[in-house]
Amino acid sequence: MEQEILNKLKEQEVKIDSIYKSIEQIRKYFKWTFILSLVFFVLPLIGLLIMIPMYWGILTGAGLL
Repeated sequence: MEQEILNKLKEQEVKIDSIYKSIEQIRKYFKWTFILSLVFFVLPLIGLLIMIPMYWGILTGAGLL
């Protein structure tokens, strides 16, 4: 009886370790997805917020002074 319980505990430990590894992979995937979305979406928006006033000034003639 005791050996059976120990075997079940070892099996559970192996399964928990595999679940932990897969969760860590998912966490890394989500982290890199977040970083790439910042790089390819948010940073260009910030660039547009900086460049649009400059181009607006050029188009209206204020940038010619």
